[in-house]
Amino acid sequence: MRVGYLVHDLNDAAVLRRARMLEIGEAHVTLAGFSRETSMRPEITARAPLVLGQSHDAAFLQRAKLALSQAVFNADLARHFENCDVIIARNLEQLAIASRVVGERPLVYECLDIHRLLLDSSVAARAVQAIEGALLPKCDLLITSSPAFERNYFKNRPLSAPVELIENKLLIDPEDSPPAPPSEARDSDGPVTIGWFGMLRCKRTLSFLEDLVDASNGAIEVLIAGKPSTAELPDLPQRVSQRAGITFHGPYTYADLPELYGRCDFAWSIDWFEDGLNSFWLLPNRLYEAITYGCVPIALDEVEVGRWLDDHKVGLCVDDAEDAKAQLLSMSRERASVLRAEVTRIDPSLTTATRADCKALVARIEKLLPR
Repeated sequence: MRVGYLVHDLNDAAVLRRARMLEIGEAHVTLAGFSRETSMRPEITARAPLVLGQSHDAAFLQRAKLALSQAVFNADLARHFENCDVIIARNLEQLAIASRVVGERPLVYECLDIHRLLLDSSVAARAVQAIEGALLPKCDLLITSSPAFERNYFKNRPLSAPVELIENKLLIDPEDSPPAPPSEARDSDGPVTIGWFGMLRCKRTLSFLEDLVDASNGAIEVLIAGKPSTAELPDLPQRVSQRAGITFHGPYTYADLPELYGRCDFAWSIDWFEDGLNSFWLLPNRLYEAITYGCVPIALDEVEVGRWLDDHKVGLCVDDAEDAKAQLLSMSRERASVLRAEVTRIDPSLTTATRADCKALVARIEKLLPR
């Protein structure tokens, strides 16, 4: 099966992960999309993608204009995808473009976030919702990463296509060694360490962690790793560079995950960005990564991450920011060890995707093809 994969940011690590899933499942992937950086990962460059233009973080209107121009002037994209059997569009803007070139081929919509404009009542929001309402009936399959998206959003939209849940599990490439089983042991001396990894966009989280470190008098340290949002936290590296108890690692790769999580007792999995909306429904990468490497996720009880942790009887679930602060400031090494031991007993199939998962994804998409 030949898959045309149209994406919002070719340099996004999650794009590479999905492409690898499809390839491990024995599909051929043809990539196209926008880029938010001038240089791309070597693994993406090697796949000879069609670059449609440069987009920007948190600039929805700019991305919408780019999508509109590509939807109208799509000859290059049509040629790039002409031999593909199916097209997958990653997010709403790409779905608008893909709908113009897909023809009679199956169209798969991959939706891993619900933009706030899809939940607002402004004039601009209603316009975006109308566009989405016109595009959803054209989809043959929806791929999403959390059951909360279907439960709280898509069941109320004009979507007739089936929904395939593909959680953001850590991808174990068959060419790599599987992760070593997480160890229950951590140094009994020294501060408790909290890791905040991934896409760094939550201003409230940064302020909370700064205040927590200050209030702990050296008992708590924070390790931050990932890409700060240029729109939300452009000054993050400078802001924490002189703060005792907080270390900023910068961007990282999959290969860095064992070492990064190995330095931490807890993984910050609370996201107040778009509080009450998308952040309530997400099951983010850091949930699965943390557990895979024996780190205890911290989450709010009321959100989907908290429900996942409660279902599997692991993690540190809190009511709110004040509860999180109180529990972490009173955290003993003994209790942290108990929580960590619970995490290490989780079935790896709940947090890591294998070759069988990749083949199942490709098989599900192949069912859309005409017989």
